[in-house]
Amino acid sequence: MNLTDPQRGRVYRRCGCRDTDGRQYGARYPKLKTHPDHGNWAYAVDLPSTSGKRETRRRGGLPDQNAALTALQDFLKAERTGIAVDEALTVADYLTEWLLSKQEVLKATTYAGYHRHVHHDLIPAFGPLPLTGLRDRHVLAWSRRQLAAGRGRPTVHRCCTILSSPMNAAVSADLLARNPARNAALKRPAAPERRCWTPQQASAFLHHNAETYNDVYADIFEVILGTGMRRGEVLGLHWPEVHFRQRVLFVRWTLASINNARLHLQAPKTRASRNWVSPRYLLRGPETGLLASGPGMTVAPCRRYDLGGGVTAARSTV
Repeated sequence: MNLTDPQRGRVYRRCGCRDTDGRQYGARYPKLKTHPDHGNWAYAVDLPSTSGKRETRRRGGLPDQNAALTALQDFLKAERTGIAVDEALTVADYLTEWLLSKQEVLKATTYAGYHRHVHHDLIPAFGPLPLTGLRDRHVLAWSRRQLAAGRGRPTVHRCCTILSSPMNAAVSADLLARNPARNAALKRPAAPERRCWTPQQASAFLHHNAETYNDVYADIFEVILGTGMRRGEVLGLHWPEVHFRQRVLFVRWTLASINNARLHLQAPKTRASRNWVSPRYLLRGPETGLLASGPGMTVAPCRRYDLGGGVTAARSTV
C-alpha cells in the first residue's frame, strides 16, 4: 500500500525466508498472501540524488501496517523540516556522547552532578528509546513516578533540567524537531525562605562553638559571618589573596568536593564572585590586630583567645 504520493514512499510486507539459492524472498514470498501473521512490515522512500542514480531508504521489522505508515510519515516530516533522522541512535547513546562533550566545558562539580543523574536516572529511564521516539509523556510519566516513590521535587526537577540541556543540543544539531523535555519538566520548586541571623545570634553561635568545641573551624566561621563568603570560597583562600593592611580579601578560588570523594580547587561559582571582598565587620588578624572594618554592625569576634568578645547593635564609626 502506497501513500497519497507514490513517488515519496510506500509500505509493504516482507519476510526473511530464503529460496534454494539462499536469497531472501522479501516481498515475493507466496505465504505473505495466505498467512497474514507471516513476515513483518517495512517502508521504502526514494531520496533526492545528485548522482542521477536511484537512492532508496528502506526500513523493516515493523509490527504492522500502521506502524510502517507512521514511520514513513515521520521520516518524510523530518526530511521536510531538515531533521537528520537516525533511527538507530538511542537516548542512551546520545546522552553518553553529549556528556563526554561537556567534560572539558563544565566545572568539575557540575560535571559530576550531570554524570550522576545521567547514568543513575536518565539512561535507566529513557535509554532504550530511540532519540526520535522520546516524547513529553515519557518525561512527565517518569517525573510522576519519582514523586510518587517519595523522591524530592527539587531532585526530580534537576533531572528534568539536565535532560532538557542535551535535548536542546539535539534540536540545534537537527536531530530533533523539538525538545521533549522542555514542557514536561516540573516547575522550579520555590526556594525556602532564608532567615538571616541577628548580630546577637551570630555572637551566640561563635561563643557556643568556642566554648563547646574549641576547634579549628572557629576562624572559618568568623570569616564567613564577617564577609558573607561561601564556604568553598573561604576554604579556597590563599595567603596572597589576604591583604591585612588594605583590609580586603580577593576571592580567586573555591574548594569543592567531587562526589564527597575528592577535593577540587576551581574558579568561583559566578563571574561576579571572583572579586574583592571588604568585610562588613571588625575582624582580628593573627598578628596585625584589626583585619577589617566596614559599615553595618560592629563585630568583636569571639575567638578561643577572646571569649569576652560579642556583637553589639551599635553602628560602626570606622
